[in-house]
Amino acid sequence: MTTDKRRVSQCYAQGVVRFPWMVLVAVAAALVATTQLLPGLATVGGGLSGLVGKDNPAIAAQVAALERFGLPLLSRTAVVQHDPAGLEAGIVADTVLRAATVDARTVAAGAEPSTELLLAYPLVNTPLLFPNAGERHTTVLTYLFIAPTANLGEQDAIARDYATTLKRPDGGLLGVAGTIPLQVAQGALVTETLPLVELATLAGVALIVALSFRSVVAPLITLLTAGVGYLIADRLIGWFAELTGLAAPSQVQPIVVALMLGVSTDYAIFFLSGLRAQLHAGRTGRPAARGAVAQYLPVVVAAGLTVAAGVATLLGAESGLFRAFGPALAITVLVGLAVSATVVPALLAILGRLALWPARGRPGPHGHGGPTSRRPRPPRPGRVHRLVTHRGRAAVVAAAVIALLVLATLPLAGLRAAVSPVTALPAGHPVRQAAGAAAAGFAPGILAPTEIVVSAPDIAERRQALGALGTALVERPGVTGVLGPGDQPVPVEAGLFLAPGGDAARYLVVLDSDPLGAAALQDLRALRAAMPDLLDRAGLAGAEVAYAGDTALGLSLVDTAVDDLGRVAIAVLLVQLLLLVIYLRALVAPLYLLATSVLAVGATLGITTWVFQDVLRQGGIVFYVPFAAAVLLVSMGSDYNIFSVGRVWEEARRHPLRQAMEVALPASTRAITIAGFTLAVSFAFVALIPVTPFRQLAFAVVVGVLIDAFVVRALLVPSLLSLIGQASGWPGRRLRGPRRPEASPQDPTTIRGGKPG
Repeated sequence: MTTDKRRVSQCYAQGVVRFPWMVLVAVAAALVATTQLLPGLATVGGGLSGLVGKDNPAIAAQVAALERFGLPLLSRTAVVQHDPAGLEAGIVADTVLRAATVDARTVAAGAEPSTELLLAYPLVNTPLLFPNAGERHTTVLTYLFIAPTANLGEQDAIARDYATTLKRPDGGLLGVAGTIPLQVAQGALVTETLPLVELATLAGVALIVALSFRSVVAPLITLLTAGVGYLIADRLIGWFAELTGLAAPSQVQPIVVALMLGVSTDYAIFFLSGLRAQLHAGRTGRPAARGAVAQYLPVVVAAGLTVAAGVATLLGAESGLFRAFGPALAITVLVGLAVSATVVPALLAILGRLALWPARGRPGPHGHGGPTSRRPRPPRPGRVHRLVTHRGRAAVVAAAVIALLVLATLPLAGLRAAVSPVTALPAGHPVRQAAGAAAAGFAPGILAPTEIVVSAPDIAERRQALGALGTALVERPGVTGVLGPGDQPVPVEAGLFLAPGGDAARYLVVLDSDPLGAAALQDLRALRAAMPDLLDRAGLAGAEVAYAGDTALGLSLVDTAVDDLGRVAIAVLLVQLLLLVIYLRALVAPLYLLATSVLAVGATLGITTWVFQDVLRQGGIVFYVPFAAAVLLVSMGSDYNIFSVGRVWEEARRHPLRQAMEVALPASTRAITIAGFTLAVSFAFVALIPVTPFRQLAFAVVVGVLIDAFVVRALLVPSLLSLIGQASGWPGRRLRGPRRPEASPQDPTTIRGGKPG
């Protein structure tokens, strides 16, 4: 640590430790102000659909089709009536009559409809309309068209109210399904499960800290810090969303909880480790607290800024989802850093040795509490540390670890991206059951068909060519049914499949898989690629084609995410590299440290892909899971780099490199192990939410953190440091052996862990 930075750290530690109650009062005032004056995330947060702009190609195509045809064809909400034994004719007639009543009321109202339920289209699985349907005469699917002024929750409630007016088949099913009920159901599950996630995470974190420090007070310090941080971050995220319009989806709340508990506990563990080291050195009370804060503050600040900068790079994405996630995660980390750097030092100053009660620090050379004239004896390196600090054995370890990480990465090549299929809900959920009934009666894609609009001058007059195109579409892999101009049951003026202006025709394509699943996205991608050839063979060469519907929307989201991947990956890697270069004042070490983080992320995503696609047979990985996990893991990896390698750099001021590693690694590895395990537990409890995207993300982050803490930081990084040696510090001179006599132990920064000079 440079003299100026050491002075700043010491001055801060002196101020906080001298006036701890003032610090706590200031934090309490900030907590009251934010919770009373600012909106929470739950208040302003919306669903994932709110992050899709009107300029999205699928949304633009749907809007243009409505303007051109005058009649909507796509609905995201439907009522399902299903009886495997066959529906009674009276039930079908009653359903059709009620839909006709709704339609007639809207037509009569003209431009000012009296209710938000505008239209209802009933569809029966007859052989005439759907010859490839899974069943016949067993299902009525009523598409509901609701005014766009109603939000998702209101649309779901309108659909459920309408369902109560229909007859339930004896022994059959009556339910609501579709994309909107799916999103509402997922949001409700998050809201219902969030308190359990919070309580379980708090209990898990408290247990880990209690066992690690053999203290009942230390976990109370970490829980208080995390709780205050979460309450402030929740309000600041809500305020930021209200101020900028970048509304984070309410689904981000569990991630905020896990991240806040993880990072704030990590930083509290660093300060508590520093306090324990000071007590072991023979200091007590406020001097020990001051030494711990001066020792670890630069590490905590650098680590927090590194993580915040990493997740903030999501702002560079084009996807509205990623742009909304970025600020929410960055605010969470920054608030966690600020609260940890104020509340924890203040509590350590007030409690002193009691912060680790009932555990006792080992006495210094002159007994408990007395001053010491020499530095405490460093931890003795264990077998693993002796292994990775021996150059020959380190080469074997590095080669083996790299080979295993590369091997674990291989399944990533087969990753199939999904959006949010209905199977993301628990098996017994009513929405999933209704979707399953619709899939059994028709096909899985019936709840969200794809609308294909073909435009050309006077195309409505070319019925034979349009019929040939419809036949070609139904013969495509993954397509189970097509409704189009050949199925026009009403006059052209009605605008069902042929535009009244005669310049456009449209098809309703039903896929044979979940419309938001990986298979449907791949089928639509293949259809889109083959469309020019299909048009040419049908005699419609040169016609323009647009795609609308949930599958088309999902495909555009995935494509945008893929485009964002390169852009954001470069940004996050450059940011992390720059911060490591500044912190370590070297170029070689940051390059291979960042490479190890990339290897760890690749292995994590490969294992995640293998588990969910190959073992659990879930069909695909929700598209934003690899993206969010990768940004979090690379950022957290740099966080641990700063702590572990930074300590080696500091010890190298007083010892040759190998001895510096033997001194620094045991203590840093222990702290990183505790911190990594705590962060993994924090995210593991996110899997309590019974929705697939959360379980996939929780699994990825847990595996990634464990690989990073227990494999990369404990084995690979020390091995590479041993192999590359002093060249790791190039072009700086940090690793070229001791340059000054060992500092006085009265200087708190001489307790290992400060920032390298």
